[in-house]
Amino acid sequence: MTTFKNIVLYTDTDGLAKFREEALALPGGSPKALLSDLIPSGGFQVRQSPPGISSDFHCTTTAQWLVVLSGQMEIGLRDGTARIFKAGDHFFSNDLLPDGAEFDSNLHGHRSRVVGDTPLETLFVRTAG
Repeated sequence: MTTFKNIVLYTDTDGLAKFREEALALPGGSPKALLSDLIPSGGFQVRQSPPGISSDFHCTTTAQWLVVLSGQMEIGLRDGTARIFKAGDHFFSNDLLPDGAEFDSNLHGHRSRVVGDTPLETLFVRTAG
């Protein structure tokens, strides 16, 4: 079966945000347009951020797909790992604060910044529930 490569930003059992790759099955559609199963969503938002903007470490508040529409963004992790996502790239942002935990600015979350001179435009599609 053909699959779609999905990058996931998640909180590991040690409380740290990490990246992993997962395969999303494409069982439907036709040979010309393979489709995944329908994934319920809880709405979407678009965001525009000017060049030079960056964030401190934070956790995702709601599991959501993030699709870069234009510009570039860097997501940095506590271990020094960083990935740049450009127009057309996506990832599933699910680095939620662990149940019962209080945010620790020295342990939890990821940081982000706009890379380059082009405003960053993103689409967030929240999961259902």
